[in-house]
Amino acid sequence: MSWASVDKVGRLVGQHVTIKGWVYNKRSSGKVRFLLVRDGTGVIQCVLSADVVDERAFEDFDRLTQESSVEVGGTVREDRRAPGGYELLVNGLKVVQVAQHDYPITPKEHTIGFLLQHRHLWLRTPRQSAILRIRGQLVKAIRDFLDTEGFVLVDAPIFTPTSCEGTTTLFETKYFDKTAFLSQSGQLYNEAAAMALGKVYCFGPSFRAEKSKTRRHLTEFWMVEPEAAFFELEDMASVAERMIAFCIESILADRARDLELLGRDVAALEKVKPPFPRITYDDAVEALRGDGLQVEYGADFGGAEETQLSTRFETPFMVMYYPLSAKAFYMKPHPQNANLALCFDILAPEGYGEIVGGGQRIDDEALLRKRLEEHNLPLEPFKWYLDLRRYGSVPHSGFGLGIERTVAWICGIRHIREAIPFPRTIYRISP
Repeated sequence: MSWASVDKVGRLVGQHVTIKGWVYNKRSSGKVRFLLVRDGTGVIQCVLSADVVDERAFEDFDRLTQESSVEVGGTVREDRRAPGGYELLVNGLKVVQVAQHDYPITPKEHTIGFLLQHRHLWLRTPRQSAILRIRGQLVKAIRDFLDTEGFVLVDAPIFTPTSCEGTTTLFETKYFDKTAFLSQSGQLYNEAAAMALGKVYCFGPSFRAEKSKTRRHLTEFWMVEPEAAFFELEDMASVAERMIAFCIESILADRARDLELLGRDVAALEKVKPPFPRITYDDAVEALRGDGLQVEYGADFGGAEETQLSTRFETPFMVMYYPLSAKAFYMKPHPQNANLALCFDILAPEGYGEIVGGGQRIDDEALLRKRLEEHNLPLEPFKWYLDLRRYGSVPHSGFGLGIERTVAWICGIRHIREAIPFPRTIYRISP
């Protein structure tokens, strides 16, 4: 018999296959036994009948516990009553290992703290597995889109000598006889790579030592960061919205069953088409104040402001041209108003907040030096970065998309901690 995965059995009706996986549940009904087996791609009902299998198979069935590992052989049959619409008529059962009886995560209710402490096992539940499959599809779609658009993957370092966005949220570590920091972003290195390759992106973990307890923050998260030479702000904004729309189409096409398992309203996702609605920062402040929120002009938006803004839109939307004082030192000033930055954020609808931050970079050496000084950043660690403005400087732009926030929005889950296999927060660094 050929080894098949549960998600492919619909193509194998009438064929003899072997499913390798773990026991999710089981029940008995007279001379028939029902075994629910999961294999990471889905769950299938396996039917053992006394007319087909011998007494030994029934004995093996009786000693199986939740999460025991098995190999089950049989014929695939369509049955709309079965989970997933197909079942396996078993003619052979092999027990790989009988799991201990005290498996911690049972069908009863558990606290979030308990589940996070057992995250290594919580991942096995259908809901958590569905979220991670959607995450995997998102990452694949991002790579497919950027590769097709001619962007080259260039990995940025995780150890860095200084910050790219300020020093207050850095994780410091000893690096032999020096001090190093865990990267907040690969952007600065991306800019150097873009001057060599034209269009690049990096994809990896980022670390922010923010003591935030909100449902939108992690201390370790993943970002994809495209950067392109000769791209003005509008060029990069177009890349961002087209990439998001492409990813949604990919997930709707290939992960529809997982979205259904999560109870996600796919009608909301089907509305995601470029171009996205756009508003300026000034218009956003005016709208928020009109809604009764006390917003200080010049401050970045927090969760409450982002959530309120999202009530005005059914799709992701852009907030353009924040005050320069609210943005990082490398942001290029707006040519018509030097107090504003050439930048954009993309906020997800339904209260999920910012998923993309992007902008055009300063390409003038003198202005960049001035901005570094205004931000009280030392020039020495940025000499190499200033070199990019000395030798063939060009307009260039980029953005960063946070994977976990995007996954949370797509899946419709409340807390970002479920959007990454092993979340790291100010209170948790294990398992």
